Amino acid sequence: MDTSEAVTKQIHAAFERETRIDLHHHPIAMAFDNGVLTLEGDVADIAAKKLALELGGAAHGVRGVVDRLRVIPAEHRGDGDIRVGLGDFLLEEPTLSNVGLRAWHKGQGELLREADSGRIELAVEDGVVTLDGEVISLSHKRLAGVLAWWTPGCRDVINGLEVAPPEEDSDDEVVDAVRLVLEKDPLVHAEQIRASARDYVVTLEGLVGTPDERKMAELDAWYVFAVNKVINRLEVA
Repeated sequence: MDTSEAVTKQIHAAFERETRIDLHHHPIAMAFDNGVLTLEGDVADIAAKKLALELGGAAHGVRGVVDRLRVIPAEHRGDGDIRVGLGDFLLEEPTLSNVGLRAWHKGQGELLREADSGRIELAVEDGVVTLDGEVISLSHKRLAGVLAWWTPGCRDVINGLEVAPPEEDSDDEVVDAVRLVLEKDPLVHAEQIRASARDYVVTLEGLVGTPDERKMAELDAWYVFAVNKVINRLEVA
């Protein structure tokens, strides 16, 4: 067995042990060359995507990971509908009211809002949302990314927003963003949920009303940029 085959076999075994990845229903294609692992396929949700990337990146001999994993959306929509939907989300979000916004399609930009406190440039291709530009805080960057994930039809988010002036990231920043996102989600009772983080691993505790709310709160935390793992200790009342 050559090195490449040994590495992919090791990773495949790790994926099989992680029930959230569910290779039986959502197979993942792997290629390993010169220390670079490429993962490609459709996965059930953001948790499966991030767990696969973490497990693949942690395998012995892997120096880098090329992410071609896409989340299967609950509702399939064309790129135009996704672009319009996300544009509406960003325009309606009070926290981002002072941020300029432009939507791009086939090299043509449509100015949606002029503002002097940063800018967001959005584009959608094959269900993948790309965010570029500049915002004033990590919370703004993370919120914009979550709004992209919330947009019906979205399959992945590439969050290239820069923060100016630069901020030092931390677990406290992550917790602030998770709390903000939970408060924004109308399907979640955020006041009943406690969030904490250590080394970008988020833990959720508290009471929720239904299993669906429990799952939604966990996914909201997974959507937050730089969250590596979510430990869901929420109990259904």
